[in-house]
Amino acid sequence: MEEAAAARVKSIYVYPIKSCRGISVPQAPLTPTGFRWDRQWLVVNSNGRAYTQRVAPKLALVDVELPTDAFAEGWKPTNNSFMVLKAPEMAELKISLSKPNGTADGVSVWEWSGSALDEGAEASKWFSDYLGKASRLVRFNEESQSRMVDPNYAPGHKVMFSDGYPFLLLSQGSVDALNKLLKQPVPVNRFRPNIFVDGCDPYSEDLWKEMTINKFEFHGVKLCSRCKVPTINQDNGTAGPEPTETLMTYRSDKVLRPAQKSQGKVYFGQNLVCKEFNTEGKRMSIKVGDPVYVHKLFSSCADAAA
Repeated sequence: MEEAAAARVKSIYVYPIKSCRGISVPQAPLTPTGFRWDRQWLVVNSNGRAYTQRVAPKLALVDVELPTDAFAEGWKPTNNSFMVLKAPEMAELKISLSKPNGTADGVSVWEWSGSALDEGAEASKWFSDYLGKASRLVRFNEESQSRMVDPNYAPGHKVMFSDGYPFLLLSQGSVDALNKLLKQPVPVNRFRPNIFVDGCDPYSEDLWKEMTINKFEFHGVKLCSRCKVPTINQDNGTAGPEPTETLMTYRSDKVLRPAQKSQGKVYFGQNLVCKEFNTEGKRMSIKVGDPVYVHKLFSSCADAAA
């Protein structure tokens, strides 16, 4: 008897520049650090420290486009391949997808610091003008750097400029359940998932410990504790109290994990890693419509890592 799918992939989102707008794609190639192109770029201040929407909410309005073929397996950029950026009252900026020549030392995001590839003066001026403060655009240098995931949750895994984990999974059911409680419903872009699934009950994804999507094995390694970003309207860059205020009433660590000491965290979505990268002759993408098969479950949110 064929195994029943727990859900299906409804949307796939890739965020090439950390804290800028994501791209919804029909399929995305997997890499050891997450989807290809995801959080490969970062905007930094004059000290090399990451700008995110927490301190620069205008990043929410930066629209990012990549060539359609960039998400095809095995695609390689040519000299005519560009990432195109648009933002209110700014001229369009083109960033070559070929490897830049410059380097930027002392780049830091959260606990990590290292060197990165510098996208040059034009990109620096564009972001400095747009944000109204000295900025540079840098690209993760896979050849010389690695940024490891917290070994307490996923030893041996790595990311580029993501907050912490290669993939973030969220379900339509969870978003719908939250929106029923809100005066003003919020769209999924508030939560910046990579894999958005449908067909399961609200918050089912909390308990997904081991699952396969297109024969690739994913592990749920940590409930996603949310920061300020879900309170920022991604259409205008302004912040308000919701949805965090409502989530705090029923999705806080105090409610979901009552035996643990409360740290005032609120959980929405599950962080994932992909377990296998033997890519010989194998299709290395997942696509919209793929079924999600769940093989192991946590017994409760209190039992899940968080």
